[in-house]
Amino acid sequence: MAEERGDPSERTGGSDPMEDPLEDHQHTTVMVVSSLSSRLEVSVAETEKRNGKNAMNMQETFTVYLVETRPVEPLADGRQPAPDSLWRRYSEFEILRSYLLVTYPAVVVSPLPEKRAEFVWHKLSADNMDPDFVERRRVGLENFLQRVTSHPVLSHDSILFQFLTEEQGWKEAVYDTGFQDKADSRLRALSATFRVRNPDRRFVEMKHYSDELQSHTSQLLRARARVADRLYGVYKVHGNYGRVFSEWSVLEKQMGDGLQSAGHHMDAYAASIDDILEEAEHYGDQLKEYLFYAEALRAVCRKHELSQYELELACQDLLSKKQQREELATGSVRTFSLKGMTSKLFGQEAPEQREARLHLLEEQISEGEQAVEERRSECQ
Repeated sequence: MAEERGDPSERTGGSDPMEDPLEDHQHTTVMVVSSLSSRLEVSVAETEKRNGKNAMNMQETFTVYLVETRPVEPLADGRQPAPDSLWRRYSEFEILRSYLLVTYPAVVVSPLPEKRAEFVWHKLSADNMDPDFVERRRVGLENFLQRVTSHPVLSHDSILFQFLTEEQGWKEAVYDTGFQDKADSRLRALSATFRVRNPDRRFVEMKHYSDELQSHTSQLLRARARVADRLYGVYKVHGNYGRVFSEWSVLEKQMGDGLQSAGHHMDAYAASIDDILEEAEHYGDQLKEYLFYAEALRAVCRKHELSQYELELACQDLLSKKQQREELATGSVRTFSLKGMTSKLFGQEAPEQREARLHLLEEQISEGEQAVEERRSECQ
């Protein structure tokens, strides 16, 4: 959590509704509670290819992942308890993460591994059913579950616990939360980005940092794929030389053994690139995690911009209502308005109408103050 600022004792009475919401923090005592991972071991043990029908009633092939959970505490007799297990598709992991993003907007939710292979070089398959890609994704999904179950906030979510322990009925439970209706559209977030008047400097800096991190990491991954292609080509050319030397050794009597030995060395050199690039692929996966975490940071920044934008709109609306109340109470009009011109042309409204309008404005101001507090709380 960010360090909280401001003394609550100094804020009394009618504070300016346009005051920086981040200056309105109250000091909060946080109770430290053990995370789910301290009670439950979670792993994605294996994968399985299956066939079935999709939402369009068309046949498809997909991969499912075996999620295993085991209590950390041993049984009374000292034996380790047997793990519970259930199968999940990648799309269900996506639903879980979307729910966590909407429900906990101030949390940087751990990213999922890529849905399809990106930044691949020509020897690697871009097919999401490729065994090597499926295995790397299995490891990434396991990392995701271990991170969210270790998080001090996310790990206590009931929907997350159902995802891990209940194979049937989980989707109905998560959709019943209505998280899809709460999701902020990209259009609203984009509008907020260009219209926030007083952006928080800390979030601006974080967004700039995540943009740079994502840009530089993408460039590095693209350069790495090009280097892997060229390196692979250089090594494999030696395989051609190996065949030439092997065939040449048959024709040469005096140099036959030497040529054949050289051919074997060429073949071994050409084959060694596979192990080298396979090891480099693991580093590539770690770089991609930085890439995906940068996007997770940006998501938090976008949500804060949207909350800040809605706070500013609520403050402007409240100021407008207070100004209308003051004008109605004093009978003076500060700015040109249609109502002011109408009153000059047709005379002042009746006292009963004026009282009714004042009463309505008081109700709207009360609602507006509550809305401002709610928006300020979201920003905090």
